[in-house]
Amino acid sequence: MQLPGIIIEDLPPLRNPVMIAGFGGWGNALNVSKAMAAYLIRSLDAVAFARLDPDAYYRYDEHRPVVTIEDGRFRKVVPPGGTFFAARTRSDQRDVIILEADEPDLNWYSFADALMGLCRQLNARLLITIGSMYDNVLHTDRFISGIASDPDCAAILNKKQMNLISYQGPSAIHSVLLAEACKRRIGNISLWCHCPYYLQGTTHFGQLLQLGALLGELGNFSVNLDELEKGWRKLQQQIDSLIGENSELQQLVADLRKRKARGSIASVRKGLKSDNKVIDLKDFFNFSV
Repeated sequence: MQLPGIIIEDLPPLRNPVMIAGFGGWGNALNVSKAMAAYLIRSLDAVAFARLDPDAYYRYDEHRPVVTIEDGRFRKVVPPGGTFFAARTRSDQRDVIILEADEPDLNWYSFADALMGLCRQLNARLLITIGSMYDNVLHTDRFISGIASDPDCAAILNKKQMNLISYQGPSAIHSVLLAEACKRRIGNISLWCHCPYYLQGTTHFGQLLQLGALLGELGNFSVNLDELEKGWRKLQQQIDSLIGENSELQQLVADLRKRKARGSIASVRKGLKSDNKVIDLKDFFNFSV
């Protein structure tokens, strides 16, 4: 059965799968969301089985297709979009469906309807969306907040003693998925990593390490995180070295630490303004997942 907006090549036979969706765009600070999806795909040897129809969900003047031309010869053009992957796990664990996608520009409710339809077809009763945002936190912090679509998912977050989000303002695609999951009685948890605003131009391997472990626990599957741990050690050394050479950054980090020591994440968030000094690491080195 085909779904509007999703081009299915072959529906895989899966065992009680969990679907994990990572999007680029507005909710992808320090590349945590999309990089997490990419890491899971590679680490779990996931195989592509479906893709989003770019004409259904994307504005090409916002997400321009990427062309490859070599020595005057056209090679290929790649539109924006997203791909679904499936991974089989051990018999005592859940299989995993992974969506790695650009955040849709158009037809969010149609997209949500199609995604929920795919969950139904594959008997995925839990959808986990992942996002990341800039916040007044340290690069060594591991703040992950959660949103639940229903009381059962809320109980899971409470059991993990996770920070629960209270928010009113502009939304990402994650919120529409939460709303539509409620209507269809599909469990939906949205996880949001809090990233330091003074760190830009790289992928936050430390948050990926924490998020990967949490996803494995919530989804009941195993994933090797050794590569992320190695990447984080290298990245942290570079960050600490850069901070050590810049007195403004030293003061910024010291102020954040003082606020953190006084008690709560709320007090940390009231700290510095986002127009303070930042480290744009793409000016110094480049890491990729």
